[in-house]
Amino acid sequence: MQSSIVAALTVAVLAVGAVADVSAPPSASAAPTSITTTSAPKGTVVSNGRTWKQTYRQDFATAAPAGKVAAKYPGMGLYDGFSDTSGQGRYTPSKVLSVQNGALDFWLRSDRGQPLAAAVMPDGYAPHRTGRVSIRYKTTKTPGYKFVVILWPSSDRWNEGEIDWPEAALGAKPRPASAVPGSLRNGAMTFQPERETFAATDTSSYHVATTEWDSKVVRFFWDGKLVASTTKAVPTKPMRVTLQAETDTGGRVPAGASGHVSVDWIAIYD
Repeated sequence: MQSSIVAALTVAVLAVGAVADVSAPPSASAAPTSITTTSAPKGTVVSNGRTWKQTYRQDFATAAPAGKVAAKYPGMGLYDGFSDTSGQGRYTPSKVLSVQNGALDFWLRSDRGQPLAAAVMPDGYAPHRTGRVSIRYKTTKTPGYKFVVILWPSSDRWNEGEIDWPEAALGAKPRPASAVPGSLRNGAMTFQPERETFAATDTSSYHVATTEWDSKVVRFFWDGKLVASTTKAVPTKPMRVTLQAETDTGGRVPAGASGHVSVDWIAIYD
C-alpha cells in the first residue's frame, strides 16, 4: 500500500523513454534461467455479465538488457530517482529491469548499500475509470522485498482510493485489498475486505492474478478462482496500472538479499 510516495511523484516521475542509460551490472547471469512462458490472452473477455474490451497486452517478446528497457518498450512509464514507499529503497529502473527469456525481470538487491526498486506503468499513464487487469508472474523467495500490482489514482490523490492485487513479500501468499475512497485519516486509509484473505498458493511458480474493478464492486481472482470481493471500497476516479517491486515495509532489508520478479505477460481491459 502506498502513502509517502505521493509527494515524490510530483517531482521525479519520468516517462520510460526519458530514462537515462546509466551503467548497470550484467543481467543475463543474474536472472532466473528456468522460465516457462506463455502467450497473453487476446481479445475481449466476458465476465460477471460484462464484456471487457482489451486495451493493452504485452508478452515481453523483445529482449532488452538492463539499461535498455526504456528504448525497447517506449510506451511504458517508470518511476525513477526517488525513494520507494518504505523509504529504504530507491527507484532505479535502469539497474533493476531487463527483458529476457520472454519475461520482464525485476532484479532486486542492494548496490553499494542502497536497496534498489522499480515500478512500471505498462500502458503508460493511461487513465481507467473501471478496468480489468490480469498478470502472469512469479517471484523468488527473497527477504526484505515485495511486489504488488496497483490501481493508483491518476491524480496522485491517495484519498481517491487504491486497489492492490496481488500484493505480498517475495515468495509469500498474496492478499488483495482495496482502499475505501475518502477514508484517509492520520496518514492511513481504511482497506477492504475487513478480514484479510490470501491466495491458496505462494508465488514461487507462475500464477495468474486478475483484478476486476467494476462500477459497484471490485473482485480478485487467482488462477481464475474468486479469492475475495468488496462493494465498500470501489474507486470512482480515474486510476492507472502500476507494477511495483520495492522494499518491504515490515523491517530492514538484509544487505545480501537478492531476488527476482518475473512477469510473463500482462493484459488490461476497459
